[in-house]
Amino acid sequence: MKRPGPVRTAVRDTPPPGMGQWAARSPPGAADFPRPMTTPSRRTLANALRFLAIDAVQAANSGHPGMPMGMADIAEVLWNDYLKHNPANPRWADRDRFVLSNGHGSMLQYGLLHLAGYDLSIDELKRFRQLGSKTPGHPENFVTDGIETTTGPLGQGIANAVGFALAEKLLAQRFNRDGHTVVDHRTWVFLGDGCLMEGISHEACSLAGTWKLGKLVAFWDDNSISIDGQVQGWFTDDTPARFEAYGWQVIRGVDGHDPEEIRTAIDTALKSQDRPVLICCRTTIGFGSPAKAGKESSHGAPLGKDEVAATRAALGWEHGPFEIPADVAAAWDGRARGQAAEARWTEAWNAYAAQHPALAAEFERRLRGDLPADFAALADAYVAKLQADGPVVASRKASQMAIEAFAPHLPELVGGSADLAHSNLTLWTGSKSVAGQDPDANYVYYGVREFAMTAISNGLSLHGGFLPYDATFLVFSDYARNAVRMSALMGAHAIHVYTHDSIGLGEDGPTHQPVEHLASLRYIPDNDVWRPCDAVESAVAWRAAIARRDGPSCLVFSRQNLPHQARDAAQVAAIARGGYVLRDSVGAPQTILIATGSEVGLAVQAAAQLGDGVRVVSMPSTDVFDRQDAAYREAVLPKACRRRIAIEAGTRDFWRKYVGLDGAVIGMDGYGASAPAEQLYPHFGITVDAVVAAANGLD
Repeated sequence: MKRPGPVRTAVRDTPPPGMGQWAARSPPGAADFPRPMTTPSRRTLANALRFLAIDAVQAANSGHPGMPMGMADIAEVLWNDYLKHNPANPRWADRDRFVLSNGHGSMLQYGLLHLAGYDLSIDELKRFRQLGSKTPGHPENFVTDGIETTTGPLGQGIANAVGFALAEKLLAQRFNRDGHTVVDHRTWVFLGDGCLMEGISHEACSLAGTWKLGKLVAFWDDNSISIDGQVQGWFTDDTPARFEAYGWQVIRGVDGHDPEEIRTAIDTALKSQDRPVLICCRTTIGFGSPAKAGKESSHGAPLGKDEVAATRAALGWEHGPFEIPADVAAAWDGRARGQAAEARWTEAWNAYAAQHPALAAEFERRLRGDLPADFAALADAYVAKLQADGPVVASRKASQMAIEAFAPHLPELVGGSADLAHSNLTLWTGSKSVAGQDPDANYVYYGVREFAMTAISNGLSLHGGFLPYDATFLVFSDYARNAVRMSALMGAHAIHVYTHDSIGLGEDGPTHQPVEHLASLRYIPDNDVWRPCDAVESAVAWRAAIARRDGPSCLVFSRQNLPHQARDAAQVAAIARGGYVLRDSVGAPQTILIATGSEVGLAVQAAAQLGDGVRVVSMPSTDVFDRQDAAYREAVLPKACRRRIAIEAGTRDFWRKYVGLDGAVIGMDGYGASAPAEQLYPHFGITVDAVVAAANGLD
């Protein structure tokens, strides 16, 4: 049941304290503060949300009160009249997804969750930004129930939301049947000027229009303020025209403090079938604050004790800090509505499952994140066959071979490339573009959009039902790196594929030859980086990335062909442990050569020249190796052997953790050069002779 809007009164000759800018920007007849009503007015409900944010920031002496104060009216209408969710079951499959892209205003979302009835107590709001609380400075999906994604760096939230909306579209195409619509939810996004200034928003929103994501609705908090002040000096884009050019429906000029205008805008948005919608909401940052409304001073600091009191007086909020009157709390409580909504869906689901049991079972498996029951055996058989066949191919080709082998058994696998499909080799024979309506659509042509691609992959993963992979050249992982970091921070099950992994790519030169990128990706906590040495290790890397459920994997592949390495069954099994003995010494090792990727073949050749006392360790994933038990790590790299050499066509310093200061590292000290690969390796001293000389020079 819709709540009544506020009672309209004549526009005041003199605006309420602190409302001067808001009143000036509001059209004639805009809603004013309502008179008391038997049931709480919309403004009262919004003020409850405002003061939870004000009080929490004040108590923490840290935070961002301005945005929650400015967007509270929009949030109240959306959450109480439109958002489909169940506070008692935050993981309900067909819930709407709400994304706070301007995540610095996190107290808005925490207040919403508390008021709606999620498991977020008032005590947790009082502990805002404190160690161990459920209310950290920015929303974190792994900390707080009801948070869909971790929105810290501006712009990534809207990109994640595009991934959510794409996931809904693809699941609906795959599973809905005539008379049975079991996938039918929307993605709602709050975003601000900062999100729109970040380049990732351009990349992601362009794709959303191309993909016709009609279930995506974004609210632009158009308050004209960022940290440095009025944005007119640095943000003069015609934002509505920009989004119209992307293919979005744009609803302009909505008074973000008038509930009826907000409702009208949302009702209009709901009619969109094949275009995402941007609702442009004119708001006042710090709404209600006599001294700070409309000013950057309300953005990122507490209002201060005196200004909090003045704001209470200006908005007529006669309640103490963190105090919510019973009638206001009851009006906000969304548990009964949420349970009823989920019950209706469950009834529809049961009818669907009765008529389409196989589809229902597959849908449930995918949402659980379980792999098909036979996948492990199929993957093991494929790896064994590769070891027997011994193909000599570039590892990027081996990657494509693995996709071709695994993807037919993984309908949840959806991936693509940043305009490099024929170089990254991410296409396979079953690839079908997500831009169409094919029920088995599984391939994304991202265009040259590395950052958005990676953040959209995160959204696909977090939504559930998909295992995404994305791809570009390793050197362009710089463009995507912050989204890779967010993959790891959130524990998103996403696979990031990078090819052309070293100076071995050759003639494109130093602008395209990655040097520091492997180390950079390895330094991201909880991010598994794999750099395999041949087709067998490539398949194992893919298998490991698919099986991992608690975080992302970066798979790094070569342009050039790599020799096949001989292994027994125990060595093949040990690849999955991240590092293993590929060629052992006779007796205890006197020297250990550690290598990855294309340099493993070099190490094997050097060992043959150095003699029986040399052990070769292939280390396709240092991250996975470091997680092994101490006994295994000692068995591979015994502490007694200090004569160690690491070999990798990248920066040297990372490898000191394995070889120590008394070992040696064969690698790069600077950038590459433009020349054929076979000339570059000797030019930069990454050769068999260099390894032999280094070994002979060790004490």
